[in-house]
Amino acid sequence: MTAVLNGEYDHHIDHMTVIDCRYPYEFDGGHIRGAINLYTKDAVQNFLKETVTSSDKNHVIVFHCEFSSERGPKMYRHLRSLDRDLNKDFYPQLNFPEVYLLEGGYKAFYQQYENHCFPQRYVPMLHEEHAKDLRHFRVKSKSWAAGDKPRHRSRMDKTGRTFRLAF
Repeated sequence: MTAVLNGEYDHHIDHMTVIDCRYPYEFDGGHIRGAINLYTKDAVQNFLKETVTSSDKNHVIVFHCEFSSERGPKMYRHLRSLDRDLNKDFYPQLNFPEVYLLEGGYKAFYQQYENHCFPQRYVPMLHEEHAKDLRHFRVKSKSWAAGDKPRHRSRMDKTGRTFRLAF
């Protein structure tokens, strides 16, 4: 990753985008220089729509989150699925054939390459000062993932009548 950031592969790569899938308070607390913050499926979908029109022949994308174990891989798979769907009539062609996941995530990257980060800090998802932010973004992420449609669950009361709850 640092070799790519240092330009050692510029002769093979037309454009590179680092997509940080962490919540905004984590991103604002420190991120890889030049990264963009996309933490919802809608944001990744909009990025794909906007970027497909570009003429870059080899656009490399690197996803990550704090550890690259949940949010980053989830958004990586989402982009890959959307890209395949867009190109289903041209298989195996893809708009983004080179999509990667940063091993170890931002935490591991920051610990080794702090000089490639701005600001040069690391704010963990579970930082106690951001507990309220975490609750907010987790709820938003779930509602965005569900398409902002209310979910329903059937319940039965003591008399045996069934009713629906929206949540």
